[in-house]
Amino acid sequence: MARSLKKGPFVDGYMLSKAKKAHATKKNDVVKIWSRRSTIIPAFVGLTFGVYNGKKFIPVYVTEDMVGQKFGEYSPTRTYHGHGADKKAKRN
Repeated sequence: MARSLKKGPFVDGYMLSKAKKAHATKKNDVVKIWSRRSTIIPAFVGLTFGVYNGKKFIPVYVTEDMVGQKFGEYSPTRTYHGHGADKKAKRN
């Protein structure tokens, strides 16, 4: 179920402060975040976030096209290695 429009987009509070610091320093450092559920807002455009996927931080450069989507969409948590039967067929 989608979030109500009257509530607005969800963004963890610590991310806003980290984004303001990153814009103020004007460095292109990766901002590490753990909140995959947060929505990308226009204030994040131009920054690189390291989104945690449970094992490592995946760098995500935010562009204007990404506004309104979640950070978790750009950091996959599962790695598909193919089906076991396919590997057997390739060996023979």
